[in-house]
Amino acid sequence: QVQLVESGGGLVQAGGSLRLSCAASGRTFSSYAMGWFRQAPGKEREFVAAINWSGDSTYYADSVKGRFTISRDGAENTVYLQMNSLKPEDTAVYYCATGRSSLAIKVQVIGSWGRGTQVTVSS
Repeated sequence: QVQLVESGGGLVQAGGSLRLSCAASGRTFSSYAMGWFRQAPGKEREFVAAINWSGDSTYYADSVKGRFTISRDGAENTVYLQMNSLKPEDTAVYYCATGRSSLAIKVQVIGSWGRGTQVTVSS
């Protein structure tokens, strides 16, 4: 089992940037694909981005493509989500997740979830 702890959320104005981090501990970090999801109030949890174990394959939701970038640091056992040009509709709780592959994460076949970090974008 992998334990995931997200950080980096907060309040930002529209057009601003935030970088989320997800620190992993437990089983070998490099064996897992990693991803981010988000859930806005009253809505279902949705896929945001995923990256495979080697970092050379990524997927993004259409709504964030070109604005968000997912990356991972194997030495730090951490995955990041750089969020630029934020919009009020990006407001949500953001969750980190593991999976067998980045494609598995995209279709929500998830191994472990973090507890989430709140991102609020004001207009």
